Amino acid sequence: MSKKTPAESGQADSAENYDYREIDDLIHGRVRLALMAFLSGAGTAEFTDLRKRIGVTDGNLSIHIRKLEDAGYIEVEKRFKERRPQTLCHLTEKGRSAWIDYIAQMETLLSSRAAE
Repeated sequence: MSKKTPAESGQADSAENYDYREIDDLIHGRVRLALMAFLSGAGTAEFTDLRKRIGVTDGNLSIHIRKLEDAGYIEVEKRFKERRPQTLCHLTEKGRSAWIDYIAQMETLLSSRAAE
């Protein structure tokens, strides 16, 4: 059974019904938010591309990738390309669903604030 977003439950138009505690804190962190956003558009991305695009260190990126991987939001594939290690990341179905729910939460927050 999946949790309904406020838009699906008919609560999206009411500021009183908005509960900020439903925001996924795992995604809401700045680096993880950038990771999820980039992967949602790119499909699959190489670690070095993610590092350059997001602008963080290897260690910082690794920690955030691991948190998303542990949650089941992204899948990490390690392989070799021309004898060099290559790390690829992509969203899982669970991750894509969590991303869509997160976006719906943000839309609800913004639309309820705009109505005031």
